[in-house]
Amino acid sequence: QVQLVESGGGLVQPGGSLRLSCAASGSIFSINAMGWYRQAPEKQRELVAVTTSDGSRNYADSVKGRFTISRDNAKNTVHLQMNSMKPEDTAVYYCDAVVKTESWGFPGVYWGQGTQVTVSS
Repeated sequence: QVQLVESGGGLVQPGGSLRLSCAASGSIFSINAMGWYRQAPEKQRELVAVTTSDGSRNYADSVKGRFTISRDNAKNTVHLQMNSMKPEDTAVYYCDAVVKTESWGFPGVYWGQGTQVTVSS
């Protein structure tokens, strides 16, 4: 019903920058929130940043001041600008969206396939 496709991952040196993008498509009536999570090897998935339809943004403490989440409501896309990156930012990054596919009912949570981000010299 709803597909999320991420792009922009890769290898970056410590102190460098990357920009992730995620596009939602399919049967979308409205999107309540979009965000980014990450999962490092042998660790649990954790929230990185989230933005809601009213424009509010929340960040994990570990990325505040370095990462910026932005959203284009007209295009159903969300971006994550990552600056001053550290080796501990290395993880698979997942996009998620809370989507209503109809005007009625409850929204569902949808996930992208993930994109690898590696911070290493």
